[in-house]
Amino acid sequence: MDDATQVVRLFGVYDADHTIRGEVSYWVGARLGRAHCSLCDITHGLLRRRSEWNAYVAGLDVRFETFHRDDQPDAVRVASGDRVPVVAAELATGATVLLVDPEALDACGGSVERLGVAIDAALTRQGLRLRPSRRASS
Repeated sequence: MDDATQVVRLFGVYDADHTIRGEVSYWVGARLGRAHCSLCDITHGLLRRRSEWNAYVAGLDVRFETFHRDDQPDAVRVASGDRVPVVAAELATGATVLLVDPEALDACGGSVERLGVAIDAALTRQGLRLRPSRRASS
């Protein structure tokens, strides 16, 4: 497998800040209908990560790391055009590519399964493959 087609890591970026104030602000805003992050809807329930999400990332061949809009890696910010929420991939070459944009995440409707389908479709469309490795999920 060519390095240019091997995905070594996946990134998810939430439309929220990583500070305690940012987390609380998002949580309250989401409950009041003033804030929305479709990736948050997929990965988290009311107070913690969803078990379906934990099972999904545990079954991946690569690590899936999540970040917030203010602590995401610069390469992900560039690949996404500074849009959030998104899912991106790091290739074995070191390049980072966008896989799932905000509109596609919204279309998942909070479903882990639909996100998995969207990621698989994006990988196929871009001719990419997850590189099997031993890793711990995040």
